[in-house]
Amino acid sequence: MKKSSIMLSLLFPLSLVLLLFSISTNAAMDPNSVYDSFLKCLPSQSPESGDDLSGIVYSSAANSTAYTAVLQSYIKNSRFNTTTTPKPSVIITPTKESEVQAAVLCAKKVGVQIKIRSGGHDYEGISYISSEPDFIILDMFNFRSIEVNIADETAVVGAGAQLGELYYRISEKSKVHGFPAGVCPTVGVGGHLSGGGYGTMLRKHGLSIDHITDAKIVDVNGRVLDRKAMGEDLFWAIRGGGGGSFGVILSYTVKLVPVPEVNTVFRILKTVAENATELVHKWQTVVPEIDDDLFVRVLLQPVTVNRRRTGRATFIAHFLGDSDRLVALMTEKFPELGLKKSDCIEVSWIQSVLYWANYDVNTTAPEILLDRHAGNVNFGKRKSDYVQTPISVSGVKSIFDKLVELGKMGFVFNPYGGKMNEIAADATAMPHRAGNLFKIQYSIGWNEGDPELERNYLNQTRVMHDFMTPFVSKNPRGAYLNYRDLDIGVTSGDPKKSYDEGVVYGEKYFMGNFDRLVKIKTEVDPDNFFRNEQSIPTLAGKSSGKSRKMMKVYIMHFTSTGYCGKASKMMKIGILLPWLCKMLLG
Repeated sequence: MKKSSIMLSLLFPLSLVLLLFSISTNAAMDPNSVYDSFLKCLPSQSPESGDDLSGIVYSSAANSTAYTAVLQSYIKNSRFNTTTTPKPSVIITPTKESEVQAAVLCAKKVGVQIKIRSGGHDYEGISYISSEPDFIILDMFNFRSIEVNIADETAVVGAGAQLGELYYRISEKSKVHGFPAGVCPTVGVGGHLSGGGYGTMLRKHGLSIDHITDAKIVDVNGRVLDRKAMGEDLFWAIRGGGGGSFGVILSYTVKLVPVPEVNTVFRILKTVAENATELVHKWQTVVPEIDDDLFVRVLLQPVTVNRRRTGRATFIAHFLGDSDRLVALMTEKFPELGLKKSDCIEVSWIQSVLYWANYDVNTTAPEILLDRHAGNVNFGKRKSDYVQTPISVSGVKSIFDKLVELGKMGFVFNPYGGKMNEIAADATAMPHRAGNLFKIQYSIGWNEGDPELERNYLNQTRVMHDFMTPFVSKNPRGAYLNYRDLDIGVTSGDPKKSYDEGVVYGEKYFMGNFDRLVKIKTEVDPDNFFRNEQSIPTLAGKSSGKSRKMMKVYIMHFTSTGYCGKASKMMKIGILLPWLCKMLLG
C-alpha cells in the first residue's frame, strides 16, 4: 500500500473522532444520564451527606414537579420563564458546604457548565439559563443563615439570604445599625454583594463591597477558602468583579454602619408643566454636592395627564436625620423643589427600608421583609450609564420628549458624590467612583407574554440607549455589572476568542480593573470552568488542559453509549478508532 493511502486510512478515522467531538459539543446530553451521574458522583465527593442525595438533586425527567417548582421559585424575570427558555439538566440545592464542594467537583467530572443562583434577580437571567447546551443550576437558597453580632458590629450572611432578611435581622438586634445595600428586599446577597451593591446610603457609606471584611468561597478545586486562604487578589476580585467567575460564594462577613434613630423620607412628583425639566437640571449639580446624609433619587417617565402624554420627574429621598434639619438643608441648597415639612415622613431605619420597597410604613410590619417571594414578577429589561458632565436644560427637555415619544420606558437617576469620591477606582473591582455625577438605570417592565410587545419594548431600551450617547461617559462608556445587559457584549465560549470578546463588555463594567481581573481569573480558574455569558475571561494559552479534559469527557460518553464500537464497524476500521478512544481515555 502506498504511503499516501496509509495516511488517508489513518486520517479518516481521526477526522471521524474529531467530527464526533465537534457534534457532541453542540448536542445536549441526556438529562436522565446527567441526573444519574450526579446521584452517583455526589456521595463519593461528600461522604458525610450519606448515600442518598436525591433530596437535593432535581431533574425534569426524574422528579419533574419538584424540578419545575424549584426552577421557577427564583425566576424574577418572566422573559426567562417560557416554554422555549433553555432549561438545566439538573438543579442542585445544597444544604451544607461539602455538598457545594461535591457539586463543583462532579460538574467538572460530568462535563457540564454550572450556573450559580442566589436570588435570581440578575436582569438577564444568566444564573439560571445558558447559551450552552449542557448546564446545571447550583441554587444557593438554603444558604441563608444570618448571624448578627452587635458587639463587634458585624454580620455573617449566607450567599442565598436576601437583603430584606439581612435588614430585618439587623433591626432585631439594634435600632441604630444598618447596612448599605439595595432597596429591593428579595435580591440575593451572593450576587448583589459580589457585583458592587448600593442603596440609599451610597453617598454616606459607599458601596456594599466597601464593608465586606471576609468571605468564604468554594474554588474550582473544591476547596473552601476564607480571605486568608484565598489571598488578597481573589478577595479583591469577588468584591465588585462578580463572584460567579471565580467560584461559589458561600457567605460574606460584613461591617455594619451606624444609622440614626430618626430618618426622614419624602416623595415629590413634578410634571414637565410643573417645571420638571429645570428641576432635573438643577438636581444634577446640587445633589452630588449636598450633605452626605441625603440621597435623592429621580425617576423620569412618560405619563398621561388630562389625556395628554407628558414627562414626569419623581424625587424620592432618604435622609439620615430628622425632618427639621432636612427642610432647612433643602431650603438652603435646593429651594426650587419647594420641600415642606408636610412632605416629610419621619421613620426608623427599618421603616425607611419598607418605604423604599413601596410599602406603607404605617400599616406594614417589618416581618414582610422575611417573605422571600414578596412582590410581583413581570417581564423586564434594564441598561445602565454614568453621567459625568451636567446635561443642559435643552438636553433634559429632549430626554423627556424622547421618553414620551417611545411611550413605555423610564429612567432612574442615582446621585453620586460623598463617600464615592473618597474611594479609589482600584480599591475594589468595581471602578465607577469619583468623577460621576450620577448613574442611570434604564427601566422597562410589562405584564403580557406577547413576543411582539417584547420586541417593541426591548427596542425602546436600545433606541434610548443610543439617544443618550452624547450625554454619558465615553472611552469607554461605563456600565454597572449588577444592571446586567447582554446587549453590550457576550462571550461565545471559544477559548481563542475569550479575551477579545470579554474585553468588549469587561472594560465597560470594570474599566482599568479589567486586566487585573483577567489575570486573577487565569490564575485561579485557568480552564474557565466558572463561566457565563459575561464572565471574566482567561488569558489565551494559560489553560491547564481544558481541551484534552473535555475531549476525554466526550470520548467517555461515546464509549459508554457504544459510539466508538459502532463507528469502527461502520467504517471497517477495527483497529485505529478503538485505539484512539483508548489513547484519549488515558
